[in-house]
Amino acid sequence: MTEIFEEPMFREVSIPAKSTGNIIKSKDAEVTGLTKITIEDNQEEGVKVLLKKDGNDFVKEIKFICSCGHTKTIVLDYSE
Repeated sequence: MTEIFEEPMFREVSIPAKSTGNIIKSKDAEVTGLTKITIEDNQEEGVKVLLKKDGNDFVKEIKFICSCGHTKTIVLDYSE
């Protein structure tokens, strides 16, 4: 018996830059697409790699999270 495992899809929400404060009203938020999130953990070096993919499995963002709390993000843009 073959089972197909799929990564869960999450809705990606965009908030306009004019928003100030910590409260976001639902009328100000806009669903911009779907995304998949994968976390790969390297225990030996203390770094987690977070991959954010679109619905077609193209990597949109790579985030490196150090155990000390520092993060570095690479955003990939496939548009020409």
